[in-house]
Amino acid sequence: MHSSIKLHGFNNLTKSLSFNIYDICYAKTEKERQEYIEYIDEMYSADRLTEILSDVVDIIGAHILNVARQDYDPHGASVTILIAEHEMPHLPSNMQEAPGPLKDSVVAHLDKSHVTVHTYPESHPDNGICTFRADIDVSTCGLISPLKALNHLIHAFDSDIVIMDYRVRGFTRDIDGKKHYIDHEINSIQNYLSEDTREDYQMIDVNVFQENTFHTKMIKKELDFDNYLFGEDVKGLEKKEREDIEQRIRKEMLEIFYSRNMS
Repeated sequence: MHSSIKLHGFNNLTKSLSFNIYDICYAKTEKERQEYIEYIDEMYSADRLTEILSDVVDIIGAHILNVARQDYDPHGASVTILIAEHEMPHLPSNMQEAPGPLKDSVVAHLDKSHVTVHTYPESHPDNGICTFRADIDVSTCGLISPLKALNHLIHAFDSDIVIMDYRVRGFTRDIDGKKHYIDHEINSIQNYLSEDTREDYQMIDVNVFQENTFHTKMIKKELDFDNYLFGEDVKGLEKKEREDIEQRIRKEMLEIFYSRNMS
């Protein structure tokens, strides 16, 4: 559907972009694994996630109606930002912008579109591998597109693995009553990735064009081993142990990427 086509009423196509973003790390001792999770909780606290998602709202050209955020005990955080395509003049003046930080949480209302994130840090003593997963959803209605937020989110979370789903749902009508099920051209999520992102990741597509559903998996091509080590005890590793840990890290990444366990 081209912009020259006149619509009957509001463009009510829903465009949803969902991410699973993973960061992998190795921590040798239980103490260091606990410190890694504490580091992640601080690095991606509810306040920090609110900043990242507020940037997303700016990038896609929307306006914040309200924010709900929460840090969980013992670990993890969630943020939901409710957004609109245009300013809402009927709202009170204190609802026109993102609310400032409060002591515990902030809650409010939605106008058909939202941005959410939930975090899941975890570790296991058997192999020292720690993972941090962030689930992100950007759902919009109208002319604004969540695809504009792709590159910002991938870089904001320093992602090792990214699994993305994009789908356009519903339909909108032109003035002649004809239904339109998508209002832009797309054959792959990869079309919207920056050149440096495409160079850094190996990618696989699974697309269902007749359903306006697009799926892309991404995994880092090259590992800078030192970036995957956390804690003092990993700095003086022997060559054989370093190689063993690198294999564990790569195995973890491949299992997540292909969604299956490997022997």
